[in-house]
Amino acid sequence: MNHLLAALAEADLLRWLPHLEWVKMPLGQILYEPGRILSHVYFPTTAIVSLLSVTKNTASSGCAVVGNEGVVGVAVFMGGGSTLGRAVVHSAGDGFRLIAQTMKDELTRGGPVLHLMLRYTQALMTQMAQTAMCNRQHFLDQQLCRWLLLSLDRLPSNQLVMTQELIASILGVRREGVTESAFKLQEAGLIRYARGRIEVLNRKGLEKRACECYALVKGEYGRLLLPKLVTDRGVRCPKSNLPMHIC
Repeated sequence: MNHLLAALAEADLLRWLPHLEWVKMPLGQILYEPGRILSHVYFPTTAIVSLLSVTKNTASSGCAVVGNEGVVGVAVFMGGGSTLGRAVVHSAGDGFRLIAQTMKDELTRGGPVLHLMLRYTQALMTQMAQTAMCNRQHFLDQQLCRWLLLSLDRLPSNQLVMTQELIASILGVRREGVTESAFKLQEAGLIRYARGRIEVLNRKGLEKRACECYALVKGEYGRLLLPKLVTDRGVRCPKSNLPMHIC
């Protein structure tokens, strides 16, 4: 399910349904590249996407993650149409996509839909700003904890399939640094990491080890995107005539 789509009024969502395309989002898929005009926006349901800042020498660093709480491609409705960043699927899954022009047309209607998307964009900007500060001020194992927790919040389980190379590119560090930090967390009994699969064994321990950035970002998402229509597993859709994977 995607929380933003679930937060739409039923009349708005019914109007969107014919235009929403259900898509697979495999690990490593690039949804957009720097400077390219965005053709679609994406509403992940079970996938997670990393938004990366990139340089001319192909170095990269993650500035935000987007999962079932949001939408990938805010440049479309912020008026830019393109971005200097890259969007990469870092946890495989599914989602919906919507043609960029359809999204623009919807937002020209104004009202609650526009306000919802603007509140989401503010939450996303908060995550980006906090990530930039975190990358400069906090230790790598704290950054890894933050990133793992943000990913877990967007997954139905406590497992994440991810290569060290991709984690390193997201955090903007050397692969060896990720290996060392992951080993520390594993030694502390917080995670189990083997063959590209990370299993979180002690979430509360991760939260204690993470810096304050995770809690600040999570709190801002909660403040801006209430009321929440999704709580925990086993949620019931309040719009009974709509597909459960949307609401």
